[in-house]
Amino acid sequence: MPHDDPGPTHTDHAATGDDPGPWQPPPALGHGAGVGRVLHLDAFAGIAGDMMVAALLDLGVPTEAITGALDVLPVHGYELALAHRTDHGVVATRFLVTVTDPQPHRTYRDIRAMLAGAALPPGARDRALATFAVLARAEGRVHRMDPEEVHFHEVGAVDAIVDVVAACACLDWLGARVNAGPLPMSRGFVRAEHGVLPVPAPAVLEVLAGVPTVGAALQGEMVTPTGASLVRANATTFEPWPAMSPVVTGFGAGTRRWPDRPNLLRVVLGDPTAERAGEGARGASTHHELRCNLDDLSAELVAVLTERLLRDGALDVWTTPVGMKKGRPGVMVTALVRAPDRERVAATMLAESGSLGVRWSPLERSERPRESVTVETAYGPVPVKVARGDGLPAQAHPELEACRTIAAERGVPARVVVAAALGAWWAQAR
Repeated sequence: MPHDDPGPTHTDHAATGDDPGPWQPPPALGHGAGVGRVLHLDAFAGIAGDMMVAALLDLGVPTEAITGALDVLPVHGYELALAHRTDHGVVATRFLVTVTDPQPHRTYRDIRAMLAGAALPPGARDRALATFAVLARAEGRVHRMDPEEVHFHEVGAVDAIVDVVAACACLDWLGARVNAGPLPMSRGFVRAEHGVLPVPAPAVLEVLAGVPTVGAALQGEMVTPTGASLVRANATTFEPWPAMSPVVTGFGAGTRRWPDRPNLLRVVLGDPTAERAGEGARGASTHHELRCNLDDLSAELVAVLTERLLRDGALDVWTTPVGMKKGRPGVMVTALVRAPDRERVAATMLAESGSLGVRWSPLERSERPRESVTVETAYGPVPVKVARGDGLPAQAHPELEACRTIAAERGVPARVVVAAALGAWWAQAR
């Protein structure tokens, strides 16, 4: 079927048990239904990109959330289908991508430029860019090459692009905070473009550095590089089960059959309870601050350092003037990172700064639920980041880079576009 219509299609005839009939969508979740809530990824049988998309559609994300995102991409020659599959008595959704036409060779640089230039919802675009950045860095380390030049196989690239963009569009539609349970690490071998690789695949282990995993006595690939990258780029906490009251559940089916468990990914949307994930008996910190003092790096190279830290996963980076030994003026560079990213970002800080050491300290961070919406202005559509849904007054911030681009195209000051976007959002919010 054409990629712009992944509606009800067929039954997966490889299913076990009774035939569940053609795929039927569950009750739809409205846009922003996850704001202020937790989305738990329960990957007891592993995770792949198609399983994540299928589980989120089974949860209730409407198909238009993914078709709206995929239709603006300059990627063609594939078809989508949705199916039911029964595994150990549980009826789940499958998300099937079939490549129908030859595809061009694509590097990470090509895919990043394509995503950045597409008219995707800002939240979906940012999530997809972060996911591919994680994957490209991991592949680059495995193959000892520049991540920009990492090549995605011409068929696999289509699957990866579709799976990543569709999954990120679903996550953006919900707007929930994502928590992931431990990922199962199986054994065996998998055939890849360059030959036979051990399981877990080398890129998977690079992606999951610092992420909780658990051993599984199974032969075969349970966690794919795409699935691992989606978890690493989008999950903000990693708990076996978050403190929440479940609201709705979805199941996404994989292609293999495991002898000891259903090959399903379970996603659970829930309302957080009084005990926040990450607190309690373990007292685990969710974030860290990394710091180094510099007195021998030019202002230009300090700017390069901050850009590189942000590109490699830091949530925020800032500089502070400091006085150093012997009265020398210097600068302290501080980066806020998620706990699993600490070692990797610290390595970047050491490499780019030339510093002989990096200090770090654990911390907790309260985050407001947020979502991206698009408002219409006299200068065209403008994406706006909105924080709301937690009982506090709503806040809206137009995306500055988008405002800057629109201002340059229209020949007006950026502040005028920002003001127009804010006025439009507050007008519709009332």
